[in-house]
Amino acid sequence: MAQSSMNSKSSITSTSQATDDQSDNSTLSQKQKSTLSPITQRRLASFVAGKRSFYSFVLFLALFVLSLFAELIANDKPILIQYKNDYYSPVFNVYPETTFGGDFATEAEYTDPYLLELIETEGGWMLWPMIRFSYDTINYELDRPAPSPPTTDNLLGTDDQGRDVLARVIYGFRISMLFAIALTIGSTVVGVAVGAIQGFFGGKIDLLGQRFIEIWSGLPTLFILIILSSVIEPNFWWLLGIMLLFSWMALVDVVRAEFLRCRNLEYVTAAKALGVPNHLIMWRHMLPNAMVATMTFMPFIFTGGVTTLTALDFLGFGLPPGSASLGELVAQGKANLHAPWLGLSAFAVLSIMLTLLVFIGEGVRDAFDPRHISERQA
Repeated sequence: MAQSSMNSKSSITSTSQATDDQSDNSTLSQKQKSTLSPITQRRLASFVAGKRSFYSFVLFLALFVLSLFAELIANDKPILIQYKNDYYSPVFNVYPETTFGGDFATEAEYTDPYLLELIETEGGWMLWPMIRFSYDTINYELDRPAPSPPTTDNLLGTDDQGRDVLARVIYGFRISMLFAIALTIGSTVVGVAVGAIQGFFGGKIDLLGQRFIEIWSGLPTLFILIILSSVIEPNFWWLLGIMLLFSWMALVDVVRAEFLRCRNLEYVTAAKALGVPNHLIMWRHMLPNAMVATMTFMPFIFTGGVTTLTALDFLGFGLPPGSASLGELVAQGKANLHAPWLGLSAFAVLSIMLTLLVFIGEGVRDAFDPRHISERQA
């Protein structure tokens, strides 16, 4: 009996040790997997807990990813062609008409009935996008003058030049998003750098920086764009550079104030006493505190980039004529009041896009606010 009781005790002890080892291993594996800091995890959990902001972010991300593949959604060229047991991708490559048995060495026109007959005669086929029009494709088979109302071929109708509105909306949405993303990233990098230098060093550097910003912010941005537009034809990168010259000042004051507050804290003073270089102090010890306010402002800078590009295109000082632009679609809706689908399409896209961005910005602001995190945890 004593031996059996000892055996049972030893088995229980070994079982408990094995359980403890498994729990320790699972804890170590969880610690290894979670590379994010606890405060970052709390912020992400707070952002996900806000259903409106989280679902807005998911919907906005899905729309943006789809717009990146606009050439596969709306195009006047097939995605794939099978001809004489060979495969061709006109979306990514240019093929002459002679490749498919035509007579001319120019680029093939895939909507030409003659070319379609040549391909079908050899038992070939074409895989077309969902929308058979690109942003600059003119529909010559309209049954009424342009702008024509929505039909099965043109789901949102055509503009005053016979171009498909839905295709121009997709391409215009992509251009607006890429412009806003580039402007937001550039403005954040320059604004944080300038504000950090002013706040960390202070003194004459801060004084000269503030005077320069006061003078620079007083320049009329629109007038400068009008003057330069008469000299140089504007394009995407030219507009981005001009807007970046003035948009970086939005974050300077916030970052500067945070660095002025942090530079006299104990851990910063201790790092200076230990001989840590200034750039490491700014990067490791002071910048994380300033990023809270920076992340709060970034969604609004993003929204401002979208509205700025739309306004410039509406006024005629934006992208070159013929480019897919939401602002140009708004201008067409204003000029063609008898074609309400133009203005309604532009209004719907802009309102949905800006609403999603505002909801995302609200969620980011709440995620970085400790009061909202504590309320949701309670």
